[in-house]
Amino acid sequence: MAILLDPTARGRVILVGAGPGDPGLLTVRAVAALGQADVVVYDGLIDPRVLDLAPASAQRISVAKRRARHTLPQEAINALIVAQAKAGAVVVRLKGGDSFIFGRGGEEVEAVRAAGLPVEVIPGVSAALGCAAEAMLPLTHRNHASAVSFVAGQCKGLSDQDWSGLAGKGRTLVIYMGVATADDIADKLMRDGVAPEMPVAVLERGTLSGARAIRTLLADLGQMVARETVASPAIIVVGEVVELSDAEDKLGAWAKIAESVA
Repeated sequence: MAILLDPTARGRVILVGAGPGDPGLLTVRAVAALGQADVVVYDGLIDPRVLDLAPASAQRISVAKRRARHTLPQEAINALIVAQAKAGAVVVRLKGGDSFIFGRGGEEVEAVRAAGLPVEVIPGVSAALGCAAEAMLPLTHRNHASAVSFVAGQCKGLSDQDWSGLAGKGRTLVIYMGVATADDIADKLMRDGVAPEMPVAVLERGTLSGARAIRTLLADLGQMVARETVASPAIIVVGEVVELSDAEDKLGAWAKIAESVA
């Protein structure tokens, strides 16, 4: 099987995790892979400076996805990658965060292998890790959380997901793609027994320009997202560790305003 260190191998695919946004968080191996690319198939929100690491001669193909609006369905993306590799290209499939954490990288690896082509995966800094680090939010902590879970807030609808036991005392829950369903997420967690006063943070545009880290209590999550006009990309973190972070306490700020008015 072809490997990254064999620059003469053609007709192969390299899945590269581009991290949460800041080009400085790319791995050394990711930069090397981009330097070998004949074709770069990239997701939305990839910083142009990351694309610039590919040769000027490399073809750049955007397959950006937005909620309920995809330039290409996943099956077509799979077919595109396979076709380019079969034509003899070194194809870099560039994904935000990490390819194997809500990046559909597993599906693309299956498609490439089914076509009999070599494929390699280079991990990236996931959104959860990168955004939490920027906000000084430890996802685990000996005194507050000994477990952390990642879930998707829009994966086949909330009703199909069983989150029981994933959030609560001593645990941290990280929710990807949950901004549009923040109200439903809060209701779901409270129905599962998570205390309404559980701290929750929203990390918006982490590591990118205009990044914000804000926090409130679980019962106020949906309202805070609306008040602060939070937009994707953003992740939601639920757990006691939120109180250790630099995230701005929005509920506390509102309480101070109310006190001053009274």
